[in-house]
Amino acid sequence: MSSWKKAAKANQKTHKERHQPESRKHLGLLEKKKDYKKRAEDYHEKGKTLKLLRKRTLDKNPDEFYFHMINSRIKDGVHHELEKDDEFTPEQMKLMETQDIKYINMKRTIESRRINRLQSHLHMTDIADSTPNTHIFFVDEGDEKTFDIAKRLDTHPSLLGRKSNRPKLSDLKKISLPDVDVETVEIMKKKKERTYKEIAKRIQREKELTLIQRKMEMKRHLQDAKILKPKKIKRGTKVSAPVYEFPYIRKK
Repeated sequence: MSSWKKAAKANQKTHKERHQPESRKHLGLLEKKKDYKKRAEDYHEKGKTLKLLRKRTLDKNPDEFYFHMINSRIKDGVHHELEKDDEFTPEQMKLMETQDIKYINMKRTIESRRINRLQSHLHMTDIADSTPNTHIFFVDEGDEKTFDIAKRLDTHPSLLGRKSNRPKLSDLKKISLPDVDVETVEIMKKKKERTYKEIAKRIQREKELTLIQRKMEMKRHLQDAKILKPKKIKRGTKVSAPVYEFPYIRKK
């Protein structure tokens, strides 16, 4: 570099950007060149993006289709996924559209009371005897082979598999059983089987009503305008209600 250029650079004045005048301080800070550059770059970047999107829209195939087009909606500027139809059975939809939650709760209570009444008559003895018995007896070492369970329980060996209606030998001697023919036994057996089938159907019906009630209660809570938007934890299915996490609201 020549001596003339060095002298010119040494005598060069540093130009500073002016500050906001006092009369315009109420308008905020005065925009500097670095601020203008950032704003201009952002403006041009957004313009390029809009131009690219416009080009993609013009080049788009009008016959193009994918299923997410019909499985989502935009409501108030927010993207929402549509609930799939497999969350409800036709019976659930019919009840939820035609009845209110009070009716569902009343029917569920009636079914529950009928189930309890039928079970109280049968005592569910056949179901109880079908489960394995896990009663444990503690004996001295070496007496395991000679230990007699029937003698310990004071009952007949053929009754050891029962959990209920297992009388003792001393009680059997005092009992006088009536004469019952084979036809009467078959009639009582069929009657008991019909009762068990009815109980199974009512239990399934009570479960369905409970599920519908939970779904209707959740739907009512979601429609409440006072609560904040909850977070969806688990999606509802035909056999389970949806699970939401509601934000904590402090009560005064």
